[in-house]
Amino acid sequence: MSEPQDSLAALPATAGETSPDNPWPLRLLSEKLKAHIDRTPMAWVEGQIIELNHRGSASYLTLRDVDAEVSLPASIWANNLNRLDTTLERGSRVVAQLKPEFWLKTGRLNMSVRDIRPVGLGDLLARIERLRQALAAEGLFADELKKPLPYLPHRIGLITGRDSDAKKDVLRNAALRWPAVEFDVREVAVQGVTAVGQVTAALLDLDADPDVDVIVIARGGGSLEDLLPFSNEDLIRAVSRATTPVVSAIGHEADHPLLDYVADLRASTPTDAAKRIVPDVAEELAGLAYARDQMRRVIHQRVERESERLEQLRSRPVLAQPLTMVDSRADELRRLRQMSTTALTSALARGQDQITHLRAQLLALSPQKTLDRGYAVVHLDGGEDSGAIVRDPAQTEGGRDLLIRVAGGKFTAQATAPASSGTAPRPRKTTQQKKTGSSTASQDVRN
Repeated sequence: MSEPQDSLAALPATAGETSPDNPWPLRLLSEKLKAHIDRTPMAWVEGQIIELNHRGSASYLTLRDVDAEVSLPASIWANNLNRLDTTLERGSRVVAQLKPEFWLKTGRLNMSVRDIRPVGLGDLLARIERLRQALAAEGLFADELKKPLPYLPHRIGLITGRDSDAKKDVLRNAALRWPAVEFDVREVAVQGVTAVGQVTAALLDLDADPDVDVIVIARGGGSLEDLLPFSNEDLIRAVSRATTPVVSAIGHEADHPLLDYVADLRASTPTDAAKRIVPDVAEELAGLAYARDQMRRVIHQRVERESERLEQLRSRPVLAQPLTMVDSRADELRRLRQMSTTALTSALARGQDQITHLRAQLLALSPQKTLDRGYAVVHLDGGEDSGAIVRDPAQTEGGRDLLIRVAGGKFTAQATAPASSGTAPRPRKTTQQKKTGSSTASQDVRN
């Protein structure tokens, strides 16, 4: 007995210290695994029974995750199953308390079911309600987040089951209402563990397509367990983040998965979804015809009303006899023209009379008129003061030569000594006296 103890003492204390030259014996690894697994506490898990076999006092079953392709074998003693009020079968949804066990001789890991409880409809509904309240508290179901659906979508994304009745209902009814409608159909699993992942992936793909105007998630009726994927939190959050409007068409009128609360529009059935996403072409044509009739009637009434107004305007004197205004203005223009002509003629006559009067005054005061009356103008002729007018007899002393201007012309003379009396003697003619021609004298006087 001492030799095995000594050999074990020489082995590495931990797995990390082992090497090709100093390995562990297989039994040591198994013992350490068993010791470690035995220390693992029990855990409650939820799953779905996909296999169940009874063998004597024990039953062997396989549990699968409700949302993923993960399964785990387990065993349970018959007395634990016998305590249940309901009989478990394949497809049952349960919560089980598992304790890992490691079988040392065979190296197998076994999950021992210490307790198991079926999940009833009440439990599922309670879970869904708690999740609904939590998501509503976050604001994911708020009305202000709902996006309006386009009036006439160019392309509709449809997420539905493979060759399902829901798919046929949506396509058929939408085509009946609007024959030109286009669909981008994504066929996915709508129940089971892969449903959430496939529906979410199709939703993200369609939401990223700019040509898709609205997305419809459709599924026919089913049990509460079948519709559970559409109350999954991951799917609900994916729909809330979508930028494209989403229509929920799951089950029947009485079914209310959480997808109905987060979707932008909830349709009671897939058929109802088809009616909600596209308009009815017959109704639209009827609406267009009605609108056209309304427009035609309104336009006709407007034309009649405006025609009556035009007729009233045309019946007024100014439009019935439009030349009346022109004639009255023409008469006024002629009167004003006559008045202006008369005023101008009178002004010209007055001006002409004034000019004649001024000319007569000017001529009466002119030197020529004085000369015409017999007067003469005497100028000194020669000397420094030649041309000066004789105003004083003293200017002629010394026998000065004179230039005498009369009405008929000019002539020269020589002055003699001035007379002593007030009357000057009559000058005698000299040989130097020379009378100019009348025409020349007259011309000089005028000049």
